[in-house]
Order: sequence, then C-alpha cells, then structure tokens
Amino acid sequence: MITLRRSKERHHDRRRERDVWLTFHPDDRPGPLAEGFGSLQILDEDRLSPGAGLPGRPQRDAEIVTYVRLGALAYGDSTGCSGVIQAGEFERTTAGRGSHHTETNVFQIWLRSAVTGLESGHEQKRFSAAERRGRLCVIASPDARRGSLRLHQDTLLYSAMLAPGKHVVHELKEGRSAWLHLVEGELTLGDLVLSRGDGAGLTAERTVSLTARAETEILLVDMGTDRLPSWNTGGAS
Repeated sequence: MITLRRSKERHHDRRRERDVWLTFHPDDRPGPLAEGFGSLQILDEDRLSPGAGLPGRPQRDAEIVTYVRLGALAYGDSTGCSGVIQAGEFERTTAGRGSHHTETNVFQIWLRSAVTGLESGHEQKRFSAAERRGRLCVIASPDARRGSLRLHQDTLLYSAMLAPGKHVVHELKEGRSAWLHLVEGELTLGDLVLSRGDGAGLTAERTVSLTARAETEILLVDMGTDRLPSWNTGGAS
C-alpha cells in the first residue's frame, strides 16, 4: 500500500524571513498523516534568509536528524552544545531530559523515540556527494553501521543522489514500512511519478523500487516496530 503526500498538499507557513513546508500537520485530521507516519513524526523543509531563525521547541524523548543541503546552519541548545552544520552534513540530536533545542536554516526529520528517559546527545557527520551518488547511503541507524549516526530505535535513514535513468531497489523486510521524500528532481515509484517535495509512505510492500527521471536527490526512512532492537544496546549517546 502506498500513501501519497504531494508537495502541494504540504502545509506552507510563510513569514518575512522564513518559508517552511510541513509534510505532516495536525490539521489533516482525520487523515492518515495527521500525526506522521509510523515512528516518523515530523518532516519539515525550511528555507530561511541569512540570519533568520526558528523559535525553540521543548522536546523530550525524541530524535531529530537535521540535514543541511545548501548553505550553513548554526545551532545551540540548553545543554551548552553549539556549532555550525555545513552543507552536506547531517546532525543527530537526542532530545532527552531537560534539553531545549534552537536552530536556524533547518531541514528536519523527527523520530518518535522507542524508549523513554534518554540522555541528551549529539552527533554530526558529513556524507559526501560521492558516498551518496548512485546508491542508498545509510545516514543513521540503531547500530551506527558503516559509520552512520546512531539512533536509539529501529529506524534507518538513507540518502541518495541519482542520475537520470538510475534504478535503485530497497528491500523492506516483513513488518517494516518506509517513507520516501523527494528532496530534488523527479522519479518513478512503481507506476507513480514523484516530483520535488512529494512524499510517499509504503506499508505491506516488499520493495521500494525507484527510477530517476532527472538529477534526483531522495531521503528514505525505513521503520520497524516501536520496540528497540536487541542489538542496539550500547554505543555513543
């Protein structure tokens, strides 16, 4: 089953120095995407003028992956962690006890945590275009596989940059679902044509089969159950 969210269906919040597109929004009730998709709670795309910022939002027991595609992003939180994320870099923030995170220039993926009482944590890493070119590059995972950012739940985040005609297949194991977001370009998903800003949720599907029709960039979130995998028992916070 495929659930579509076309780009034009996203909620658009335009202010003087900020444009944000929200893939999921509570106003969509009673629709199936009012509160996200599986463990994926928020997928926002922000375009901010230089120096513009976003209001801080209190967070608890959530994990946020921030991707800077163009430009640079300055961040800071109540734990004293601050810095700059450059284009091509990804940041994983675990919003645990007592954290309050504020950022500028944001492309954010929020994941509902599978466990409660997490300690606040932060990781940041660059994944080059060469690493993501022509294949699904794992950006975040429960076991930090292949040098990816570590998540505290049964979710894997992939990024790919595909040339026209490039075909990619991702297997979905039994009981897993996926959300595909088109960052740029155009591709086919089965018989569907997706364009920039479109998203699609897949449930009870065996594979995610994609073919790029133009220079294309995607994010793919592969989600399991809410239960924390037994093999994610240690590592960096």
